[in-house]
Order: sequence, then structure tokens, then C-alpha cells
Amino acid sequence: MRKETLQRHTKIANDILYYIYTHIETHIDLEELSRDLKISKFHMHRIFKEMFGQNIYESIKSIRLQKASSLLITNRYSTISEVASLCGYSSHSSFIKAFKMRFGKSPKRWREGGYKTYSDRLLRRAGIETAKLSEFDGMEPIIEKRPELESYYIRHKGYDSMIKPTWQKLQTWVLDNNLSEYRQIALFHDNPTVTPLEECRYIACIETDEQVQSDRLPKFKIASGIYARFDLQGRHEDFLRFIHWVYHVWLPRSEYETTTKPSYAVYRKNNFLSEDGTFDLSFYISIRY
Repeated sequence: MRKETLQRHTKIANDILYYIYTHIETHIDLEELSRDLKISKFHMHRIFKEMFGQNIYESIKSIRLQKASSLLITNRYSTISEVASLCGYSSHSSFIKAFKMRFGKSPKRWREGGYKTYSDRLLRRAGIETAKLSEFDGMEPIIEKRPELESYYIRHKGYDSMIKPTWQKLQTWVLDNNLSEYRQIALFHDNPTVTPLEECRYIACIETDEQVQSDRLPKFKIASGIYARFDLQGRHEDFLRFIHWVYHVWLPRSEYETTTKPSYAVYRKNNFLSEDGTFDLSFYISIRY
């Protein structure tokens, strides 16, 4: 595939996925999306499958169920029907059937504690010790109203060590464009405590106010809104345990609920680029009361 064609197909596939994530609570009209992208529906499906190895309908279903599995844990004041609606399901019965097929238990059983064994199994498989979660109990967030952030980005599938080459590519792009003022941001579309790490979608972003004369990287917008901010230092495994604590301990205790907006981290020190493998960051999770 020629470089220009690859770049065009990558942009189309990224635009499709961005549209899905930002419209997950609504009926996703693929006919309308293909018109917006100015390509045929057949071409749109082919490019998406080519770039992500999964068809669009499978991706929509998977994203909806992953979002629902997380909201059922954190949003204690929302009914199961309300969670289903937030994730784009108009039929309560179809949601229950799809959820049970994906997670092996009903949404009701999941919410009542079934998620714990599922989550612990995932984290043990990743070598993460959940017994140490109490070390985060003294952390208190700062509540902030965050602006919309436009960023350049590269997608990566998986929360793993292979994120490092992605950040190295971004750093090369930063140096090529002589940027002096910029921020490194990681966007987390999935909750890794209920989604296998190899399936989680991670987006490495560069946000800058400087003018960039380059079309090498696509751009998208990180949503504005009300966020809880946690400041954290540590290593990669510390961050995964912290995420587990936020979703399974802090949110259910806090009386806040989260939304379908992705959480993100703004790095002061990026563990994927630092010599000692440690990070210093602010983690933002979307909340409502």
C-alpha cells in the first residue's frame, strides 16, 4: 500500500472509531457516517476491517458492553436500564442478553459483585497485585472544569510495554516540528479492570498551542467537562493498580458517577520515555453528581 493511501485509510478508520466513541449513547447511523466521510458504506467497512481487524458492528457492540460493564460498577444511582440507555441500547432485554453472552453473568449479578472475580482474574493474569490497593485510600481528588483539548495522536491497542515505540514516534514528530511548548497526554477509552489489557485502546497524544505545518498525524478533540483530578507518581504497574482503586473503590464510595467520556492522563514525566521507567502525572476522570 502506498504511503499516501495508508495515511488516508488510517485517517478514515480513526474518524470512524472517533465517531463511534463520541456517539456511543445514540443510534449510530452508518449510512449518515459514510456520507459525512464522503465514501461508500462498502468502502468504509472494508477500510475499518483492514486497519483494526474487526468489523464496525463488532466494534460498536464491544465498546457498548465494555462501557456498560464499567458504569454498572461505578454508577450506583443509575438503574440497569439507564446504564443500558447511556451505552446506546434501546431494548432492555437485548442489553441483558448481549451482556450475559459477553461476561457470563447478568448485569444484576455483575453489579452485585460478580465483577470482582472477573476483574481480579484479569489483573492476576497481568501480574498486578490487587491486595495493595489500600495504599491509595488517602488520596483526595481536585474537582476541575476542564476545557476541550485538541491534540495530535497515534492509537495503540493494548496497555502494554509496546506503547513505548508509539511514544518514541510522537517524540520524533515533536522534534521534527521543533515544538518547545507541548503536553503529552494518554487517553484511556477502556477500563482495564474489566477489559483484557490486550484489548484496551490507548491513545498517545500531543497537545500544543504552537502552529504545526504537518499532516503526518491526525487530530481529534478530548472532551471538555467536569473531571476529578488525581496527582500520582510511580511505575506502570502502580498506575494499573491505581485505576483499579479509582473504579472499584473510590467511585462507588464517593457518591459521584462517571460518564462515557474517556479518562486521560497528562504527563509531567512519561514512564514510556523516562530512563528509570517512572511517571509523574495527573489523572482525570469524568464525573457527575
